[in-house]
Amino acid sequence: QVQLVESGGGLVQPGGSLRLACVASGLRLSFNTVAWPRQAPGKERELVARITRDGATTYEDSVKGRFTMSKDIGLNTIYLQMNSLKPEDTGAYYCNAGPVTNAMYYWGKGTQVTVSS
Repeated sequence: QVQLVESGGGLVQPGGSLRLACVASGLRLSFNTVAWPRQAPGKERELVARITRDGATTYEDSVKGRFTMSKDIGLNTIYLQMNSLKPEDTGAYYCNAGPVTNAMYYWGKGTQVTVSS
């Protein structure tokens, strides 16, 4: 049974940083594409960042230069380092994984990020 568990969310002031982590069981994240979609209140869910099994990364325009995805293969964990956070980064961040980008079958329960002064 595949399980994805996110952690690292919280309340942070604008300009601050957080590092989200997605730990998997039953699935080797390094063999899959992993994404961080974000669901903000009153808005549609949007893709924030994605990393493929080959290590290629994609970022939503508003987070380029501020957010970075990385892998720790030994810990079977994917990270999302978020710097220079803005209030518009607020939302629930989910870990989403699958063998290819159009087969992202697995979801975590999400971690809340709130950027506010």
